[in-house]
Amino acid sequence: MTHDLLAMFGLPSGSEWIIILIIAVLIFGRRLPEIARGLGKSITEFKKGVKDTEDDVKNALDESDKIAEEHGKNTSAN
Repeated sequence: MTHDLLAMFGLPSGSEWIIILIIAVLIFGRRLPEIARGLGKSITEFKKGVKDTEDDVKNALDESDKIAEEHGKNTSAN
């Protein structure tokens, strides 16, 4: 029963993708390559943003580790 519900609301299968593509070509026609290009650029920008954020977080963690090490050295020297 649960499997049937998941199948009903799950991802499209191979033949359903073909129908979706045919409908997209009929609706968008000549603009479809332009739309795909725009979508590709958007995905690339999103990935760059995620990578930049990850780099910023990593740099902040590295910096806080250095500060903690220096604080630990100063405390043990006293």
